[in-house]
Amino acid sequence: MRFIYDCDPGADDALAMLLALGRRDALDMIAVTCVAGNVGLEPVVNNARRILELTGRQDIPVYSGAARPIMASRGRLSIMHGADGLAGSTLPAPTMPLSAGHAANEISRIARAEGKLHICATGPLTNLGLALLLDPELPDFISALTIMGGAAFCPGNTTPLAEFNFAVDPHAAAIVFDSGIPITMLGLDVTRQATVTEDMIRQVQAIDTPVAREAAHLLINYGSKDPCLHDPAAIAWMLKPEIFKTVPAHVSIYTDSGPAAGQVIAAVSERHLAGRAPNCSVATDVDADAFRRLFVSALS
Repeated sequence: MRFIYDCDPGADDALAMLLALGRRDALDMIAVTCVAGNVGLEPVVNNARRILELTGRQDIPVYSGAARPIMASRGRLSIMHGADGLAGSTLPAPTMPLSAGHAANEISRIARAEGKLHICATGPLTNLGLALLLDPELPDFISALTIMGGAAFCPGNTTPLAEFNFAVDPHAAAIVFDSGIPITMLGLDVTRQATVTEDMIRQVQAIDTPVAREAAHLLINYGSKDPCLHDPAAIAWMLKPEIFKTVPAHVSIYTDSGPAAGQVIAAVSERHLAGRAPNCSVATDVDADAFRRLFVSALS
């Protein structure tokens, strides 16, 4: 599966990258597009390149994208990832250059060149929202979106109603869910089940490679604050969808200001759909043990 990874690294984005890059037999990451989110845009693009250099994948282009939400002068930042975004990683500063072009434009260009493209997005959806505004025909060139974000049937983690990525840029999320592109949403409903365990950390440490040592650092130092493997869940879905359960839903995003901004409104019953077709598959359950085995195996 050839795909663009749109992200805001972020420790769990970095873990998701390691999972994807460890499974080149199944996934072909053809570009990384970056958006401000967990940390600001400069550390985000640095962290994406640090992970690619760690894994010897300097051939994958990295594009810088939106530094702020569509309708706000600045976005939220997460306190979970440390000042550098990688929980105090000792990885060196990147030497590979950023590729020319804005992420939103490059998403459109690459999708059109591919004909049909899968996109995995694990940060605020600003780049995708901008790409859809700039190129109204873009949905014709995207086969599917796999998104980590939202909280359909459970409380949020940034406000009582909203998950971080959607709370940062609810307008971008609304644009994406209104696009007509087939979407699978891996939100807090399922990512809170995919937790880091001590046994998982020991298994990763036992691999004892530079990549595994960095993964262990992230699992220990980020996982002590948030033990959920949020962003790797999106990659795991692309690799092994059979370990997840999903429900078809019509998802809309609350965009007014206040504590509900970014709230997912998921209609699943016939009465609540009110004649609307589902626009999303919402993940509700995951086999957490299978998830962890998949992650450790990829690092091996």
